[in-house]
Amino acid sequence: MENLTCYDVNVSWDDEAHTWIAVADDIPLALEGGSYDALIERVKTVAPEILELNSKPFSPLHLRFTSERFVVNG
Repeated sequence: MENLTCYDVNVSWDDEAHTWIAVADDIPLALEGGSYDALIERVKTVAPEILELNSKPFSPLHLRFTSERFVVNG
């Protein structure tokens, strides 16, 4: 069985800036995107490149996305 390296990516909504933000400290990675889906695709593209540049294991790459969006009503 292959040994998977899992990287956690935290995605949150910045209401003030009206953008999604993805942060992964172990990669290291910090990106912004106007839509959640576009940001996820961007992370999937950029993460392997950053990991390779930092000589970190990434094959096969396993990303775990955790997202949150706080809403204040009123």
